[in-house]
Amino acid sequence: MSDLKGKRALIGGSTQGIGKAVAELLADRGAEVTLIARNPETLAQVAASLSADHGQQHDFIVVDYHDTAAVKEAVASHVAQSNPYHILVNNTGGPPGGPITQATSEAFLAAFNAHLVNNHQLAQLLVPGMEAEGYGRIINLISTSVKAPLKGLGVS
Repeated sequence: MSDLKGKRALIGGSTQGIGKAVAELLADRGAEVTLIARNPETLAQVAASLSADHGQQHDFIVVDYHDTAAVKEAVASHVAQSNPYHILVNNTGGPPGGPITQATSEAFLAAFNAHLVNNHQLAQLLVPGMEAEGYGRIINLISTSVKAPLKGLGVS
């Protein structure tokens, strides 16, 4: 991976698992990272733990991906008050496990909103800045069950 000094990254679901690992890696490479998740205490802890060896100022946005309107509003407000982002990592936890035959329509709609609607909204908010900067990357992390069904992950 190249040097990311001077680049800014917005990372969803970034207080644990893959999202946190991506945040740590990008910060280690020099990117200034903004975390997104719903727990302010955990966000503050993770942001404080990120490498700032390149002089980065890391930040976070507190919002729940299950509320698409709140996600759009929170990120739009943040983007309006900050420099453009160069990297968007769309990541959020998956829907609860279970067989598809027992899943509700609401579970499918929640997964659709969390994974697709939010990803689309965030891209719309960040791409203009990426274009203005002449550099942009969008990475979508999602379950491998989108390629082949996995037992017990009906909604995924």
